[in-house]
Amino acid sequence: MIDSNNTLVEEFLLLGFSNFHNFQTVLFCVILLAYIICVFGNLTIIILVRTEVALNNPMYFFISIFAVLEIMFISVTVPKLLVILVQSNKTISFSGCFIQLYAFNALGETECFILALMVFDRYLAIQNPLRYSTIMNNTCCSQLAAFPWFAGFFIASFPTFCTVVMEFCGPYEIDHFFCDLAPLQNLACVDPFNSSLVTVVAAFISIVLPFVIIATLYIHIIVTILNIKSREGKRTAFSTCSSHLIVVGLFYGSAIIVYVKPKGSHYDKFLALTYTVVTPLLNPFIYTFRNREVKHALRKLLRQHIRQCSVGLFYGSAIIVYVKPKGSHYDTFLALTYTVVTPLLNPFIYTFRNR
Repeated sequence: MIDSNNTLVEEFLLLGFSNFHNFQTVLFCVILLAYIICVFGNLTIIILVRTEVALNNPMYFFISIFAVLEIMFISVTVPKLLVILVQSNKTISFSGCFIQLYAFNALGETECFILALMVFDRYLAIQNPLRYSTIMNNTCCSQLAAFPWFAGFFIASFPTFCTVVMEFCGPYEIDHFFCDLAPLQNLACVDPFNSSLVTVVAAFISIVLPFVIIATLYIHIIVTILNIKSREGKRTAFSTCSSHLIVVGLFYGSAIIVYVKPKGSHYDKFLALTYTVVTPLLNPFIYTFRNREVKHALRKLLRQHIRQCSVGLFYGSAIIVYVKPKGSHYDTFLALTYTVVTPLLNPFIYTFRNR
């Protein structure tokens, strides 16, 4: 526990979706499936970029970094959400709550900077195509990729610190499924003005400023594309940006809906699922279906390894269920993998394996 002279609360109660008693199991199944697909999809993108020679360029390097971030981002909140959906104990320790708070905000701010970095990469590729490969060498890409992580984790430390040193003497119930700044600041027994002010400044630097940069660069990109005389050239130039534009729209659109609209609705938590679960879930599919190179690499990977994955899925799930100690509530869900999921996948496996 993080010690504080004025802090009396030792743990918080995450209410989650407790108001919807009849849908706890349904929510658990849906969110668990979304989490598995998201992690699997982003891992697939990382493997494709690392193994396929055709994807060995700066754009896909940044996409793979973004995929790593998405796995970490969704893993901060979803595992705890799954626990509170199936267990009666919905508490989280004081230190655990603020660790989750810091990780969530740091990774979210890092995502904003990475999205700006990715559009900057496309801006250079379209504005300076002849010098692009020289400018975006391996050293430059590595240094640029490190900056969003440093900036995100550095900036997030200020509002987190200003919140953790506040006095918490009760109540301790958080009407959310994870520890976020606003709900915690509202629980403080002192005026949260200073903490809220630091939060607003940090949000402006890490969210609003990258958004302005993204919008400005896209205006220049669109103007440049419109000046291209060749229709094929316009199509090629726009196709390299369309995936990123969709991802930016999903991320900022969902975040604006949640944080700009008036608070207090029970549906705030469902809206928060859009950028904590739905957006990371959709991103791998967006980059897969919007990029020919990724689709080609994916087909190649499926032809080579999908059958081995099916065998591993069947035996892996069976071993987990029958070899591990019994008595877990998750035995039923694990049994679904070899009784439902594996037979479901087999037709697709043989479809991809045979032209």
